[in-house]
Amino acid sequence: MSMLALVRHGQASFFSDNYDQLSPLGEQQARLLGEYWVRRGVRFDEVFTGPRVRQIETAALAGEAFAKAGLPWPEPVFMPELDEHQVDRLIKLTMPQIGQDYPDIKEMHAAYLAAEGPRDKHRTFQLMFERVVMLWVAGKVEAPGVESWASFKQRVGAGLRRITGGEGRGRNVAAFTSVGAITVGLQLSLGCGDRAAFDMGWRVRNASVTDLIFSRERLTLEGFNSCAHLEDPALVTFR
Repeated sequence: MSMLALVRHGQASFFSDNYDQLSPLGEQQARLLGEYWVRRGVRFDEVFTGPRVRQIETAALAGEAFAKAGLPWPEPVFMPELDEHQVDRLIKLTMPQIGQDYPDIKEMHAAYLAAEGPRDKHRTFQLMFERVVMLWVAGKVEAPGVESWASFKQRVGAGLRRITGGEGRGRNVAAFTSVGAITVGLQLSLGCGDRAAFDMGWRVRNASVTDLIFSRERLTLEGFNSCAHLEDPALVTFR
């Protein structure tokens, strides 16, 4: 059997003009992950990363620990299938219509806009975001150029099959991606429904590791949402 470590990117820059870059804390989380792997004697045969800067940077910073220790770190293979969904873009494009159709979301959006301080901003955004995501999953909200949940799930599943269908046994693989793709991996490994998969997916922390055992025929959850490399609770973040 082989092992696939699905890694969520480190904390991104949520309140900046460009979300798609690691915050200083996100950079620290990624470096600590690499150092932890080095100490534990973890080695990888292959490394994959989605196309987002935050995913690429997390892989690169984790790999620096291997380079400093004089250990091999495979050249990352960029995989578009590991890209995140675009529900955030859907919200920007269609919030007036969503608010009209779903008054509770309009209230959530207003609460987010009125929130003061990072903690309240995170909390109010997450409440709204989860509600819109589940409407997107149910096919009740859409926007031009934003793929559906069915298309997203098919895309990510194809990428995971491309990884697990590679040659050789006993492979150790790392894939750096985001919550949405990890949620699909959870669903495929557990055979659960959309709601159950997202209930787990919402708990995935920045720079956490979810381990899947795989062969060509099987994909099995081995470990979920590990942050063993983040010993200080202050380093553990959801967004």
